[in-house]
Amino acid sequence: MAQLARFSISLEQNLLDAFDEWIAREGYPTRSEAVKHLIRGVLVDKEWQGKGSVAGAVLLVYDHHKPDVIGKLVDIQHDHMDCTICTQHVHLDHDNCLEIITVRGAASRIRQLLTDLRSVKGIKHATLLTTTTGAKLP
Repeated sequence: MAQLARFSISLEQNLLDAFDEWIAREGYPTRSEAVKHLIRGVLVDKEWQGKGSVAGAVLLVYDHHKPDVIGKLVDIQHDHMDCTICTQHVHLDHDNCLEIITVRGAASRIRQLLTDLRSVKGIKHATLLTTTTGAKLP
């Protein structure tokens, strides 16, 4: 286990009160755990701006009745095999489907995948959830 280091910070009371309310709502057991979460979030954001390998998920909601939407989505994923790991397909209702594409690789390639997927007619919503491979995160 890594060696623990202690540090202190000074905050305005109203900022600390708001932070404590957030901690309680989010269910963190301590301020330390909440601060660790926030620091790791910043480090993950930094990873996505670098050149290393990152991970995440692309979420798409689309109308499966649009002509050839599924074929176009599959073709785009094949064009990005270097960063596409797997896909999960969910039927939301009679007309709408959710596609979850797990991705890992260069951030620039993953962003290009998202851009290409957004260009398909029939896509109602497309977003990227970013995370880390864990390799660079303490």
